[in-house]
Amino acid sequence: MEHTDIKILFFDIGGVLLTNGWGHESRKLAAKQFDLDYDEVNTLHNYIFNVYEIGKISLDEYLDTVIFNKPREFTREDFREFMFSQSKELPGLLSWLKAWKKNCDFRIISINNEGKELNSYRVKKFKLHECFDAFVSSCDVGIRKPDPNIFKLALGIAQARPEQCYYFDDRIFQVGTAAQLGIHAFHHTSFEQTKSILEEIGGKA
Repeated sequence: MEHTDIKILFFDIGGVLLTNGWGHESRKLAAKQFDLDYDEVNTLHNYIFNVYEIGKISLDEYLDTVIFNKPREFTREDFREFMFSQSKELPGLLSWLKAWKKNCDFRIISINNEGKELNSYRVKKFKLHECFDAFVSSCDVGIRKPDPNIFKLALGIAQARPEQCYYFDDRIFQVGTAAQLGIHAFHHTSFEQTKSILEEIGGKA
């Protein structure tokens, strides 16, 4: 029998619930703190980071290419610690969503681009299992947004049709990709706006 009452929330993580794991602002801070040439680091980052995000290389292999391609006066451990420290909870939504989830009939699944070590750290550090029922992370599935196949994979994991699903992302082009597949997709711009949408479609906690 076909279920029509399934409700699935798909969420991006970086820029919605948490800061980005290793965004350009963090790389600028790293360049300043570790006395690096930002343009050089950024060029190498753009060359290799997508490969890291789909799980083809480890964080150490990424760092070998981008940072430790020459002798440094700091250790790999110091730099990794700095990278992890850049992950912070954005105000409001994550804590609210954890509480709201307890009294709603949605299943919540992440669809996020993230490298393995950063992804694992963020899930554990911010107790994302309290929020998400499953994780469709690029490092584990070998596909990254905006490839529509990662959304199709998430639909398969959820065993749901696009019209039964809702997706929130802070990047408008990712929202467009999901919408083209028939998913109800929303551009996340603030905690208050997303909270209002969730309360409207799912009922207040």
